Amino acid sequence: MTTSADVTPGVVDEDRVQQFLEKVITDSGAAVAGLCTSLGDRLGLYKAMAGAGPLTSAQLAARTGLNERYVREWLAAQVAGEYLDYAPGTDTYLLPDEHAAVLADPERATYAAGFFTMLQALYATEDTLMEAFRTGEGVGWEEHGPALFAGTAKFFRPGYSAALVPEWLTALDGMVEKLERGARVADVGCGYGYSTTLMAQAFPRSHFEGFDFHRPSIEAARDIVAEQGLDDRVSFRVATAQDFPGEDFDLITFFDCLHDTGDPGGALHHAEQALADGGTCMVVEPNASANAQENANPIGRAVTASSVAICLPSALAQHGPQALGNHAGEEAMRQIAEEAGLHHWRLAAESPVNRVYAVGR
Repeated sequence: MTTSADVTPGVVDEDRVQQFLEKVITDSGAAVAGLCTSLGDRLGLYKAMAGAGPLTSAQLAARTGLNERYVREWLAAQVAGEYLDYAPGTDTYLLPDEHAAVLADPERATYAAGFFTMLQALYATEDTLMEAFRTGEGVGWEEHGPALFAGTAKFFRPGYSAALVPEWLTALDGMVEKLERGARVADVGCGYGYSTTLMAQAFPRSHFEGFDFHRPSIEAARDIVAEQGLDDRVSFRVATAQDFPGEDFDLITFFDCLHDTGDPGGALHHAEQALADGGTCMVVEPNASANAQENANPIGRAVTASSVAICLPSALAQHGPQALGNHAGEEAMRQIAEEAGLHHWRLAAESPVNRVYAVGR
């Protein structure tokens, strides 16, 4: 990576200009192509192509009930982006199995199409964000469109489904045994409640309470848990991270949300007060660094850009004492926990996307 120390002031390297221009053009193409990816996901185009072998545009249109001319244009864009393979001799298009694992199957841990659902909501708030940059005010979670709420839940669900029960909970000393016997769990900032219901499905003797300040998300969570028939051990309530009700929880979880609060210290202090003796907080945060240079990778780029668009503005809108952004780093989070009375902090598990901390008194 070239740094500022490698650049001579006043001298423009035209080769570097062209290299950077190519990068920006690539990024602009990806930004527009993201809309096509979202359309392919939401319209069921990837799902229809998965495992189907080579298809013509007419065959894919028939499978999906969509207009053939639009489908043909979408297919051309997918080939240009190297998402699909094209055979000119037969005028057919193929979604490779490896690509289907990322774009067509929500049950796979590698499914990533949910991120593109969020784009609709994010681009719609650009003018509001411009004003926030000028005034320093926040942009509340609730000020975004429904695509953000649905897309966020859709994006995180595959990773939680793959790792939460078999890896993350097992990394908390003795927690699986507690849950198997019957424990009380608070899932703070639960959103649509996918994390809550995944735990409830695995541990039928335990009781789970999901809390979120966003009423539409809580209503969606209630519908989901009713469909799954888990009402006997799962409940959802509208509450903030600083005032959720209940006490003597054996486990309190914060899934990718603590950094979104305007008062993370207050949230952890409240959690400390609500923990049972020997209880544990599980804090799941993005795998990003406080050092900007260390985030110069695909995941770090997505995380930090999301912080500009969603996380920092959401925290600022709450007018609390701290607005962390989503890449404050482990040391900052550990210090906040220490000040909240949670003196035991341990990195329990890690994935390319998340870091999972076990936190206790």
